[in-house]
Amino acid sequence: MGPEERAEVVESLPDEVTDSEMSPPEGDRHQEGKHRALDVLRGHFRHQRRNVYVGSELPVYYPAERRFAPDVLVVFDVEAHSRGKWLVSHEGKGLDWVMEVHVGGDRKKDAEFNVRRYARLGIPEYFIYDRNRELLEGFRLKTRSARTYTRIRPRKGRYVSKVLGLELEVRDDQLLLWTGETLLLESSELLELLREKIEKVSRRVDEEARRRRAAERRLSAESRRREEESRRREEAERQLAALKAELRKLRPRKH
Repeated sequence: MGPEERAEVVESLPDEVTDSEMSPPEGDRHQEGKHRALDVLRGHFRHQRRNVYVGSELPVYYPAERRFAPDVLVVFDVEAHSRGKWLVSHEGKGLDWVMEVHVGGDRKKDAEFNVRRYARLGIPEYFIYDRNRELLEGFRLKTRSARTYTRIRPRKGRYVSKVLGLELEVRDDQLLLWTGETLLLESSELLELLREKIEKVSRRVDEEARRRRAAERRLSAESRRREEESRRREEAERQLAALKAELRKLRPRKH
């Protein structure tokens, strides 16, 4: 198949999955759980200036496999441009990391069927974020050739993702991602933090400006006081000179 024919085939593949292939709509809690991971991961890797693609519900095509659309997917060492689908044969590699967010419906799809399927496809790590139970599960292939997952055991409540180089934790009904002891924030949280810093700096600038104005007023008052003292001194000296002159006039002249 030539390049033009290949491009036509790639273009002809649908950019969406059918209703029968997708889980039923799961509402805000599903969207929130997915969006946080998506937003945090995109921001983190963008900050690192790495070639990483982070997508959501993107139709994925593996050779001789039914297409599927994970809630969140990550692929390393590829361009991060927008895509309508992920075709493994066209991109040159499969997915590196997948997360499914479960809220309702058949849990077996995420917790059993996908565990087998994603391992068979050679996806190195797979995580399930169960929002009903607020629990996290992680699975990893021990070797590149392995096709059965090993469960990732948490350490002090955190699950280490070797693929992402991050740690994941569920706390207070929220999925948190850590790099070492640094909590990764959503873009909205970063903007709020930036806004608070700007307000803090603005208050400091305003306070410094008030102090400067107060100092200028004190200097101005001191300058006026000195000018007044100088004027009074000059007036006193003038009066003294006038009195001395008058005194000389009143003294009797010697004959």
